[in-house]
Amino acid sequence: MNTFQAPKGTYDLLPPQSAVFLAVREAISAPLKNSGYGYIETPGFEDVELFARGVGESTDIVTKEMYTLTTKGGSELALRPEGTASVLRAALEANLHKAGNLPVKLWYSGSYYRYERPQKGRYRHFSQVGAEAIGAEDPALDAELIILADQAYRALGLRGFRILLNSLGDKECRPVYREALQGFLRDLDLDEETRRRVEINPLRVLDDKRREVQRQLTAAPKLRDYLCDACRAYHAEVRDLLTAAGVAYEDDERLVRGLDYYTRTTFEFVHDGLGAQSAVGGGGRYDGLSEMIGGPALPSVGWALGVDRTVLALEAEGITLQLPPATSVFAVPLGEEARRLLFGVVTELRRAGIAADFSYGGKGLKGAMKNANRSGARFTIVAGERDLAEGVAQVKDMESGEQKPVPLDALVADLTARLA
Repeated sequence: MNTFQAPKGTYDLLPPQSAVFLAVREAISAPLKNSGYGYIETPGFEDVELFARGVGESTDIVTKEMYTLTTKGGSELALRPEGTASVLRAALEANLHKAGNLPVKLWYSGSYYRYERPQKGRYRHFSQVGAEAIGAEDPALDAELIILADQAYRALGLRGFRILLNSLGDKECRPVYREALQGFLRDLDLDEETRRRVEINPLRVLDDKRREVQRQLTAAPKLRDYLCDACRAYHAEVRDLLTAAGVAYEDDERLVRGLDYYTRTTFEFVHDGLGAQSAVGGGGRYDGLSEMIGGPALPSVGWALGVDRTVLALEAEGITLQLPPATSVFAVPLGEEARRLLFGVVTELRRAGIAADFSYGGKGLKGAMKNANRSGARFTIVAGERDLAEGVAQVKDMESGEQKPVPLDALVADLTARLA
């Protein structure tokens, strides 16, 4: 009987499914590595204030979903609920923005934590791959990141996703819209907590998923009608660049995302095969976040794509990734001398870059061959006393069933050639 279980709302990644998650992470990061983005890794916990200032004190993430703890020294820490604030903090702390090569382009992969009601596609511990371009205000950067995410999803074979796109304006035009929206929202029949949000960050009310709230928002003022000329031109350039690159998107004037730091371009990747939890990733421009957390003005843009949600999207489309076999060659020794010799062969195969495994525990032929079958190996090497006396080992093709003797000193070369 197991004494301990994984905490509620979390999951363990186990073989063989874990190989799919690794493949998804690799597919998402591959276009980034090819586009000047360097890898960054930050701690799993940060100062609570980093997220309170950056993500926003009125957001559900900060008010309801953060896992917080107090250290023995009295410091207030939080398990990271998202990646952008941590990455920007690390870049500022290391003065990457002063190296003279802006934008600083970074990508990351890791686990994040939010206290939410567990359901399929929404866990308290989840995995993301993200990318940030720090220190440049350029529509081409916004378009680049959207294109790279689209490229990653298409490389995985996904076709059923949609890209939603909007502009949230900037510090010049958004205050005017904010005032108009507050005036509209104050006349609605809203609960006390939502009314409080109207005064702190009214755009977050547009992101409320409750039907009784959404029904009252049909006549809400549209942000697009309040964009200044600069924001309108910026957004038009992003749209033109995406169109020229052949990346389809949908304008969504209600899209605001759940974090306070977004400005101008905001976008979301959704997959209709996932039901209520349709978002598989998203991001946008956050030109004021650096100043919010005590840094200089550094206009920036980024996204995060959910690995868990992407795997669910693959399942929804019935896509099976073509993964390399965990084991290509499996060695079955019969007797102590064969055991020592084949262990050396397996070591040589591994050094030659071939995935090889070994029958451990002194199993008999029948049990060892069952393990060979379960391993998925293409070839099995079997050697006993008679084989060694003749200077050979038996190599069996597990697909065709064909078996032939191969000289011991030619085993590695023979298998390397057959697996090439």
